[in-house]
Amino acid sequence: MKRKVRVLIAKPGLDGHDRGAKVVARALRDAGFEVVYTGIRQTPDMIAEAALQEDVDVVGLSILSGAHMALAPRVLEALERVGMGDVLVLIGGIIPDDDIPKLHEMGIRGVFGPGTPTSEIIDFIRSELGEPA
Repeated sequence: MKRKVRVLIAKPGLDGHDRGAKVVARALRDAGFEVVYTGIRQTPDMIAEAALQEDVDVVGLSILSGAHMALAPRVLEALERVGMGDVLVLIGGIIPDDDIPKLHEMGIRGVFGPGTPTSEIIDFIRSELGEPA
């Protein structure tokens, strides 16, 4: 029996607005994924450690503060340090269009803005991991 895809949803930095992260977490859970939500105000090292401990396949970052260009590379570096550099990393939040190519270049595979249907995020994860729809 194959195990369910495990997804970590994290809120790095000082941003305390987590309604969107909780909506995505619930949608992923309803779609059959195992979901771990770390809560707000997580450091990159805390996120990487949780990803390692929970043996996740996907890390989803929710950043509404505008600090995505500072926080995303630090999370990616922390994941690399703990041996999780190959995990699928997604980001959602307030992301200017000009930053999307830069995020992709640094290793963020999916970028989702406000109003993205949760079905789009679910389909993206399944496609990236080679899971059936």
